[in-house]
Amino acid sequence: MLNHEDLIKKVKTYNRFFNPKTLSKAYTFALNAHKNQTRDSGDPYLSHPVEVANILTDLKLDSATIATGLLHDTIEDTKTTYKIVEKEFGKEVADLVDGVTKISVLEGKIIEHSKAENIRKLILATSKDIRVLLVKIADRLHNMRTLDSISEEDRRLRIAKETMEIYAPLANRMGMNHIRDELEDLSFQKLNPEARKLVVERLSLNKKNRDNTFKEISLKFTKVLKENKINAKIVGREKTPFAIWRKMQSKRVSLEQLTDIIGFRIVVDNIEMCYKVLGIFHSNWSTIPGKFKDYISTPKINNYKSIHTSIIGPNKERVEIQIRTQHMHDFAERGVASHWIYKSSEKVSHLALKEYDWLRDLVEIIEKEKNIEHSLEYTKLQMFQDNVFCFTPKGEVIKLPRGATPVDFAYAVHTKIGDTLDACEINGRGSPLQSILKNGDLVNIKGSKKAYPSLQWLTFAATGKARAAIRRYWQSKKNTNLVSEKKYISSLCIKIPNEPGKLGEVSGLIGFHQNNIINMEIVEKKTDYLEFIFDIQTKDLRNYKNLIRELRLKEYKFNIIRHRKKDALLQRIFKNFKRN
Repeated sequence: MLNHEDLIKKVKTYNRFFNPKTLSKAYTFALNAHKNQTRDSGDPYLSHPVEVANILTDLKLDSATIATGLLHDTIEDTKTTYKIVEKEFGKEVADLVDGVTKISVLEGKIIEHSKAENIRKLILATSKDIRVLLVKIADRLHNMRTLDSISEEDRRLRIAKETMEIYAPLANRMGMNHIRDELEDLSFQKLNPEARKLVVERLSLNKKNRDNTFKEISLKFTKVLKENKINAKIVGREKTPFAIWRKMQSKRVSLEQLTDIIGFRIVVDNIEMCYKVLGIFHSNWSTIPGKFKDYISTPKINNYKSIHTSIIGPNKERVEIQIRTQHMHDFAERGVASHWIYKSSEKVSHLALKEYDWLRDLVEIIEKEKNIEHSLEYTKLQMFQDNVFCFTPKGEVIKLPRGATPVDFAYAVHTKIGDTLDACEINGRGSPLQSILKNGDLVNIKGSKKAYPSLQWLTFAATGKARAAIRRYWQSKKNTNLVSEKKYISSLCIKIPNEPGKLGEVSGLIGFHQNNIINMEIVEKKTDYLEFIFDIQTKDLRNYKNLIRELRLKEYKFNIIRHRKKDALLQRIFKNFKRN
């Protein structure tokens, strides 16, 4: 366990603006507050807050955050109050300690309340200051490192599951990849010990060979880069057992078939050099098809940036390479914490944290949403999806999750734009609102004063913000028989292959998912297909959503008709009969 002098020395290595007296005082205060307490392991309780503070110094955070790490359990577990902390350390530290305390209280009530409620309150507790979440993640990391000291098996499993489902994804969303990896692997060790043991044993069989291979490849990479006058730092890494197991499961391959158990990070001076290094590697070694990803031009949703490629390297070894600048490397290791740069003060630039607007959006959604389960749905949608980048007609970039539609795009621009959405164009062509957007799409939203959100949009909206706004619109309506009676009407225009049994198959799918056909009309007849419009009634939008999903899986071509005009339809039918 670090003493206060060692802790201060560690902070001094990266932050010359901190006040050593504050940290020394916080250390002594925590020592006195917890002096008669021990952990489940029998160790003095002080060892926990000191290790939490130590983790925060590894992230190179400011002194207020480190002081919070030392004091984070004082309000919850001792006679210390908010007012006492405020008097001794100021309002900033007191607010941070109070925020962490609120989250910790939730953990003790997880059995009494749903996971959704706990996630909801956790997000709200961190909304005022993102450092609350950083301290809580550090707290959870040390608790996971010492999980075996807890005697109750059920409690260990609960904590491990909660860590895998909530805290590891949060660490990932904050860009803290190193901590995410450790949290996932520690949880994996507890939740699936047999699988982890198997992976570890398989890795240990050829560890010496991998170490020798790594050294040999590193030397050859260094030589090639020096020959091209490239100043670079080469960092090696091996995936965690959980990361290996997850990839084996998702790709359905053996451990020997994985290409990126051993990886190399090439850290260079600037972005231009990143692409130059990429060209050098691709010209010297064969690439593995489908293994190139440019996260510099198109960052991940957590703002991670790097170039990933896989090659058949020296000795015919399959090797993954990540190429990045030092700034990108710092962010990949420390995430949001990398924005604390101590050049003139301890304060982080708010502009540097702009990419974490997702947290403020999520807080806004959760605060307005009364349904707890909906809050959980929105949280998952905001946090756990990869992204695409689309453009407005003025060239503004809109970041959206994969699977997003023009409805999501409209609400991402502004809630009023979404509420008045009537039609859209994608790359200059009129497109259905359920169209899946792709990277680089130019989206032109067309609104109308008479337009309003359709409940059908819930079947294909991919963002929490859009889904929350749609539901909020209808909840605000006073005279909504549609909502109160839980009966929804929709029209689907479906092209059905002109083959025996296909019409029956589609009708069967509609009924199977508990949707009722209240009207069916043929609108076009061709040699190879028939086009029908089905008017469908459902009592549960989830049933309708399931129907849409299955139609897509079976590759039926269809459109959702929002406002169907029967007169126009009849005219189309008459024209069709005249042609035939």
